[in-house]
Amino acid sequence: MQWTTDINDFGQQQRPEHPYFAAAYDFIKSWLGGKREFMLNTSGSTGTPKPIAISRNQLTSSAAMTGKTLGLGSGTRALVCLNISYIAGLMMLVRGMELGWKLTVIEPVSNPLLNLDHEEFDFTALVPLQLSGILENPETENQVYKLGKILLGGAPVSIALQRKVLNLAVPVYQSYGMTETVSHVALRRLNGEKPELHYTFLPGIEFGLDERNCLYVSGAVTNGEKVQTNDLAEIHGNTFKWIGRADNIINSGGIKMVLDEVDARLAEVFYNLEIPNPFFAWFRPDEKLGQMLILIIEGTIAAITSESLLAEIRKQNSAYVTPKRVYFVNQFTRTATGKVDKRRTVQSLSESSHG
Repeated sequence: MQWTTDINDFGQQQRPEHPYFAAAYDFIKSWLGGKREFMLNTSGSTGTPKPIAISRNQLTSSAAMTGKTLGLGSGTRALVCLNISYIAGLMMLVRGMELGWKLTVIEPVSNPLLNLDHEEFDFTALVPLQLSGILENPETENQVYKLGKILLGGAPVSIALQRKVLNLAVPVYQSYGMTETVSHVALRRLNGEKPELHYTFLPGIEFGLDERNCLYVSGAVTNGEKVQTNDLAEIHGNTFKWIGRADNIINSGGIKMVLDEVDARLAEVFYNLEIPNPFFAWFRPDEKLGQMLILIIEGTIAAITSESLLAEIRKQNSAYVTPKRVYFVNQFTRTATGKVDKRRTVQSLSESSHG
């Protein structure tokens, strides 16, 4: 089921009966009616979800930046398959109205192409889970071209997905941003002739690092206010390399480790061993080390034991980034936008977990 609209057709359309499409209709109606401020919830991936007020000017500024940067003008055919209750999905509706796009709205699902007929689009925003779902399904893996330019956001892109993206003909971009910056403020191209390791700031974004080397940004999308992040970064001209989150640093036996960097190292091992399971590095209190590095894996792995996996990790990395224990959980706890809630996942570890 889908609902199609644009700024020209909307005035002649009736409010859909389907609750999700009705919510999209209601937002567009309020937008075209000139509403000046909107309440949105943060995703909750790094803390408790909280409501924040976003101004119309922030939303229009963000839409204009995206349209200009990606060359998406009037008449763009866009697929809206992210949850419109959150900023990434909502921005698709704003862009549609502000930039004159033709919008096809569907409910968020893990594989959007299974719910569509034979439409082709110029632009689609996805979370990595959705693109993985498309590429892993024999019915849709060869239909990615229908999505046009792809904007990935909302969660890290795994090495396995990055490798698959390299072979796609359609441009794929990874975004950097958050609710407070009204969607993305920087992009990096994941494929093409020169895949990018660093994010490039969008026009009009001011940026810098605080004393912790954590990124801050400001611009029209933040109403001119400085948004301070907990993201460790290295700035190079108008680009930056994301290192990890400052609140993901642990001290194990006197050695400081950024868990995001550990995840990146472990991802190479998992990829080489062809282990598809989601995972993340974490810690638990330890009398000797202070904080012991551990590995949390979703599901089960039949082909390799925990001991063998740790041995493989140790072969490819120094001992200090090799987890001391492995824990398996049936399913990670996730936020409403599909991001892994690491703290709640670890808290849910029960006596049935094993290492």
